[in-house]
Order: sequence, then structure tokens, then C-alpha cells
Amino acid sequence: MVERENFGMRVIGCGWTRRTAMVAALALSLGVGGVSCASSEEEPERKPYVGADEVCDGLFAGRLAGMIEDVTGHKVFSGAPNKMSDVVKALKAGYASGHMWAAGETLCRLSPKGAGPTDASGEVDFSMYHPSDLEDEAPSNDVKRYDMGKIATSGQGGASLYFECMTPKLQSSEQRPLRIAGGFSRGKSSVPDTPEHRDLKMIIVHAMSLMVSDELECENNAGLPETPVLTSGA
Repeated sequence: MVERENFGMRVIGCGWTRRTAMVAALALSLGVGGVSCASSEEEPERKPYVGADEVCDGLFAGRLAGMIEDVTGHKVFSGAPNKMSDVVKALKAGYASGHMWAAGETLCRLSPKGAGPTDASGEVDFSMYHPSDLEDEAPSNDVKRYDMGKIATSGQGGASLYFECMTPKLQSSEQRPLRIAGGFSRGKSSVPDTPEHRDLKMIIVHAMSLMVSDELECENNAGLPETPVLTSGA
């Protein structure tokens, strides 16, 4: 297997794409560790509880870890894996189905220590959205809208980022792009809803969306900026 040093973390046999360097620029600016993954030959021993920098195999390592703590109000979580391969598989299957929308997959579930099996303080999900979903994301006083992707919003319950992906991995995607909706839902939390926390949730969704775009080899970062744009949209 090939060993690579990546963003301060050792990644073994992860199959990073030719476009990872584009994501690396953002990761370095945020201090993000990037997605780590297990060898296909051996599953690592997973800790029952970890900090935000280790949860989901280091998905939020770096400055994102502090953001996760801020928006969830927790510092210790169950040692859940990241499910990037499941997310990519679900998005590809949804596109291949020819349907207008398709259920996706959870990339990371944040269950704080002591929580019940169905309780979560945060969750990152990706799915294939229906074109009409963009109409449902009309501006309102309850959310902040951002100048990114097709539509990007953040409110008390979480943040959403809609974007389109054209990739050589999906036949005909240049004519019919894969429509992707990324979301961070906050779940149960006593953290107050503030403009700062809304921006933090959007930063988290943007970083995760870039990772998904990289895994899918979406052209031009799926139209997403390398650094999050936190200015309000129209």
C-alpha cells in the first residue's frame, strides 16, 4: 500500500483523486485534517468515545473541530465512522436511477457521550435533490442566505448547500448534472441561534461538500468556491 502524508495526517491507501490538491488549499487554510479512511484489508480498532477532531475518522480535524463543538455544545462523541463511500454510492445510484430525486446517505452522525441511540447533536447528510426543492428554499427571515452554489442557507436547525456536479464518473452528467444537496442538521442542542453559529454551520457544510465533490471528481469544484463565501445572497 502507498503511504502519504496529507494535511498533517497519515493516510494509507485512501485513493485520493487527482483533484485533491484543490481541496487541500481550503483544508490548509482551515487547518482541516481531511477525510481519513480505513484500509480495505483491515478495519482499525474504533474508540468508543472521541473528541470532535477524531469523530468520523477525523472528518473535522483542525479548525472544524472547534466549530463542531461550538454549534453542538458538546466535546465528546461516540466513535462513529465517516461514510464517504456510502454517500458517493448513494449519489451515483440516485443519478443512475433516472429519477428526479433520490434519498442519500449520512456522512457523519454526531452522537454526544451519554446520548440515547436515537439522539444526535448533529448530522451531515447528502442526497439528490428535486429541481423544485430550490423553490422551497425561498428567502425568509428565519434563515440567512449565502452567495454559494445554487442555494445556500443556514438557520436555527441547520444549514443546506445545493450544487450541481458534472463528472466523468457519471455518463451524460454534462447534459444532466447530478443535483446534490448537502446539509448539516444540528439536532438537540442548548446552543443559542446566533448569526455567528449560522455562519459556522455553513462553513462546515461547505467543507464537507468540497470533500464530496472531490470524491466524485466534479468539474470546477461543482461550482463551489474554494473558501466559503459568507456574504448574504439576494
